[in-house]
Amino acid sequence: MFELAPVSLWLEDYSGLKRLFDAWRAEGVTDLRASLREMPERIAQCSQTLRLVKVNRKTLELYEAADQAALEQGLTRIFRDDMLAAHVDELVELWNGGTRFASNTVNYTLSGRRLDIQLAGTILPGYEDSWERVLVSIEDVTEREAARRRLAISEASARGLFEFSPVSLWVEDFSSVKRLLDDIRARGIEDLRVFLDVHPEFVERCLQEVRVVDVNRLTLEMYCAPDKATLLRCLPGIFRDDMRQSFKEELIDLWQGKLFYQREITNYSLDGDKLHVHLQFSVLPGFEHSWELVLVALVDITARKKAEAYLEFLGKHDVLTKLYNRSYYVDELNRLERKGPFPVTVIVLDLNGLKDANDQLGHAAGDSLLRRAGEVLTEAIDPTARAARIGGDEFAVLLPGGDERDGALMVERIHKLVEINNQFYSGQVLSLSLGVATCHVGERLEAALQRADLLMYENKRSYYSEQSGVH
Repeated sequence: MFELAPVSLWLEDYSGLKRLFDAWRAEGVTDLRASLREMPERIAQCSQTLRLVKVNRKTLELYEAADQAALEQGLTRIFRDDMLAAHVDELVELWNGGTRFASNTVNYTLSGRRLDIQLAGTILPGYEDSWERVLVSIEDVTEREAARRRLAISEASARGLFEFSPVSLWVEDFSSVKRLLDDIRARGIEDLRVFLDVHPEFVERCLQEVRVVDVNRLTLEMYCAPDKATLLRCLPGIFRDDMRQSFKEELIDLWQGKLFYQREITNYSLDGDKLHVHLQFSVLPGFEHSWELVLVALVDITARKKAEAYLEFLGKHDVLTKLYNRSYYVDELNRLERKGPFPVTVIVLDLNGLKDANDQLGHAAGDSLLRRAGEVLTEAIDPTARAARIGGDEFAVLLPGGDERDGALMVERIHKLVEINNQFYSGQVLSLSLGVATCHVGERLEAALQRADLLMYENKRSYYSEQSGVH
């Protein structure tokens, strides 16, 4: 049985080790581990006391030894390096009165190949006092340990990819959300969108049931969170306002069986800054029936959105005055012509003295007057009105739904704001010539514009006439 056993068996004589232990005890050693730590050379002294009585065939095969003599000659090559810590544990177990010991350690074959082994030893019955016979079994677990190491490396790699990903990653558990959706489906609900329109509180309930399992480092940076605990505690401040509508659309996608989708949403950092993010939602493979593991990837597109908004602003606005530009003004005229609301009042304005300012003081002075005109018109209009710079020194104000009385009030307001503006700015005087006309139902806006233009030019001639009289 010993010879044909399928595991490596070693019959050894530990009596020399027992005598060495007895001598150390007589010298006053009480803590063997501490003693070996202080004098590591004693570990080798212990190993030298062990005597090999017999090994079986499996042992010779495992360690690539021709016979027992070859095995004994190569013991220093077999037991080395990584075995040290495990060997100390075995010695301490015996020192403390144990008759059995076990460990997972490393040996080497005579050719130098690494062996991961699972070792178990026991003092045979009848030899408890002398330790003359100890049976040690060694099982080769190299393949298992190699697989475990590969798995550990794979897990470490996956963890590294997760932690250091250049996008914000969230691992979430949507299983409770699935149960809520399954429950209302079982109650006969077929159109989730209609159901959510009638029961908006269900969206909030589902949102509260989402459990965040983990987030990566970039997520903490992106949301200005010092650590994961703080981030998770502050989730209601991150997912608010516009997020409710986008989460509603996510629920509808899931209801329709879409376990992967992308969309742009809005979140908020813990500092209160608005974040525009591109979301990619994926139920991980193997969890399609439970939604227990979901990966949400978020890419911060705030800078891109700001750039898009600025480009859109530039397409509709005059950079210098911040008012709408001529292109927007023409489009708005066409829209009002088609759809109203009527009456529509038009105020046409012209900046007096711009050419003189440019010629005498330089274009910076002229630009200053244009900016001040923009400030006045921006302050004068309400949210329903539109003010635009339609030429070099020409401006227009559109009052949808405004009649003659509204036009007169707007003209009066502009005059007052010009007066205040001149009190605030020293030096150049801001002056605007203007004309106002109202277009009623059945009239053409073009005709009202022509009337306003004529009145503006009449006002402008009066201004320059007065200026000439002053000079």
